[in-house]
Amino acid sequence: MSKITAVRARNIEIPLDVTTALSSRVVRARHYGIVEVEADDGHCGIGFCYVGSGGGSIFSQIVHDLLAPVLLGQDSFRVEGLWAEMYQETLLQGRTGTVMRAISALDVALWDRNARAAGLPLYKLLGSMRTDKVPAYASGGYYVAGKTPKHLADEMESYVKAGFTAVKMKVGKEDLRGEEARIAAVRERIGSDAILMLDANNAWSDLPTAARFVRMYEKYDPYFIEEPFSPDDIENHARLAGATSVLVATGEIEAGRWRFRELIDAGAAVILQTDACVCGGITEFRRIAALAAGHGLTLCPHWFHDLHAHLVAATPNAQYVEYFPDDQVLNFRRLVSKQVTAEKGHILLTQDAGLGFVFEAAAVEKYAGGPWSERRLAR
Repeated sequence: MSKITAVRARNIEIPLDVTTALSSRVVRARHYGIVEVEADDGHCGIGFCYVGSGGGSIFSQIVHDLLAPVLLGQDSFRVEGLWAEMYQETLLQGRTGTVMRAISALDVALWDRNARAAGLPLYKLLGSMRTDKVPAYASGGYYVAGKTPKHLADEMESYVKAGFTAVKMKVGKEDLRGEEARIAAVRERIGSDAILMLDANNAWSDLPTAARFVRMYEKYDPYFIEEPFSPDDIENHARLAGATSVLVATGEIEAGRWRFRELIDAGAAVILQTDACVCGGITEFRRIAALAAGHGLTLCPHWFHDLHAHLVAATPNAQYVEYFPDDQVLNFRRLVSKQVTAEKGHILLTQDAGLGFVFEAAAVEKYAGGPWSERRLAR
């Protein structure tokens, strides 16, 4: 038995260097929650999540007041049991949102801690399909003031020249003519062989509008349209999926296997973008992946390539890691001690134990919204 002796949490706020827009909102800073879980064998694991564009202090309070008491004194290898107990303890406060993200971060930390104790990379502890590299797509194409279709095409072409066979851009902010100018410029520049993915970030609220845009996109041969509607509008996701040849993808902010079952049963998506830092951690990610596999569906995890490279390596029906080439949008990269290596459209898998990196202490201190919130096992 490896007894959990300390649980720590901290809030992080990292401003974006350049104000950046999605289809329906503007982002000026990223708020993250980070955790550490330590046991009496001396090994410590780390976990994290994206909290949003504000309200980061909620995260640490959830960990300190609700979840740390569940973990302290427990066997760190009893991951399934601890997940169930954390979930049960927070039924009235959570089941989704920041509570589930806090559970996710702690679950990741448990898996990381246990992999470090075993001396194995995380993907090997999980039972890997791949042991050298995993396929990735380059994610970018955000809206920034002064960014023309030519500038967007330059960006996407640079990813293809770097060896990526698949790239993703944002859509849905401009009118029909403006959106067509953007995608036309990109498709012309990257060529017909490159896979082009589109991310609408909940751009549309009704089916006729969404269908009008997606019908225009069809001639540019996109691989999928991501989050066309609010995540709660499952019915319109399903209707759009039946009205277009473009695959529908969603699920990046969904939590729990039950919600994913709703998406699957409704036929709302054939590509699930399950995020282990949102859905309930690695433990719940694996359940969702198995559910999807039973229905012949694919996972393309959202965000946090540092973590999801491990999960894609260990998940038979996971297709791509979403890779962010720089730290402008995924500025969490500034907090970690070692960056993943991307080569010819793949992420090379680490051979180091656990996640393969730790938090960079100086960066954490620079961006932290306060000190570590810690609970320790009483002696």
